Amino acid sequence: MTEITGTEALARVKELVEDIDFTMLTTVDDDGHLVSRPMSTRQMDDAGDIWFFTSEDTEKVDEARAHRDVGLSYCDAKGMRYVSVAGVASVVHDAAKMDELYTASLDIWFEDGLDTPGIVLLKVTPTVTEFWEPAKGKIAMAAGMLRSLVTKDTPDDDIVNHGKIQC
Repeated sequence: MTEITGTEALARVKELVEDIDFTMLTTVDDDGHLVSRPMSTRQMDDAGDIWFFTSEDTEKVDEARAHRDVGLSYCDAKGMRYVSVAGVASVVHDAAKMDELYTASLDIWFEDGLDTPGIVLLKVTPTVTEFWEPAKGKIAMAAGMLRSLVTKDTPDDDIVNHGKIQC
């Protein structure tokens, strides 16, 4: 595996998170169970915070307030690209940020747009982020893995890019 760190890793995570778009947000419920649901990423800003729209009167918001540690799992199985984020969630009421991030595609969830009662932003501030993706494209990665299966050898170190960022 080729390890990527620092600003290069952060830039790559931003590209992956915004390109893959949908993530599974995992929170902890009142019974201590992990609960996941799909969320559409609006932005990963320059500080590394990841932003989502939601309704304030949802279980995920209640859970994020009670147990601020959350997880995000991004998966592009066809492209063999994956991102895992451990972070801290917060509910944000910021009209300017909401105006910046809102698009008409969200009207399906928020029928009155930004005037929908209870619309809020959920911000996840990453503490540890990891990603995996093909180093030389998914066909080269698949071929390298197939070759390893046939030859019983360990795959070449350079078929996967891996990055880890700790904040």
